[in-house]
Amino acid sequence: MSERKIRVLVAKPGLDGHDRGAKVIARALRDAGMEVIYTGLRQTPEMIAAAAVQEDVDAVGISILSGAHNTLCPRIINLLRENGMDDTLVIVGGIIPQEDIQGLKDQGVSAVFLPGTSTEDTVAFIRENVRSLN
Repeated sequence: MSERKIRVLVAKPGLDGHDRGAKVIARALRDAGMEVIYTGLRQTPEMIAAAAVQEDVDAVGISILSGAHNTLCPRIINLLRENGMDDTLVIVGGIIPQEDIQGLKDQGVSAVFLPGTSTEDTVAFIRENVRSLN
């Protein structure tokens, strides 16, 4: 019997219309053997949380370049928790000012990946941290 694949939802919240990075990460995760659900552009926190619940994911990757990370990320995390997804790994990638990273982590983000982070580092982080949750 084979081990269940790690399931990751990759989401683009808000009005940000640039999704190349999200697609690169989604492909890297898929190529690493994970099951990836990509929500597409302009998702609300409610849509992202509902998709995460419906797909029963192990991790939610939020790609955000718009500057709304301090509003959108905590809302997504709160909605996940309200839906019983307390153990779901939440990671953020994109343009996040250094001074905002600790605040996001304090609110439940497990890691923030800035531009230039290797896809291998992201894959390794998800593998290590999802396994530790299960």
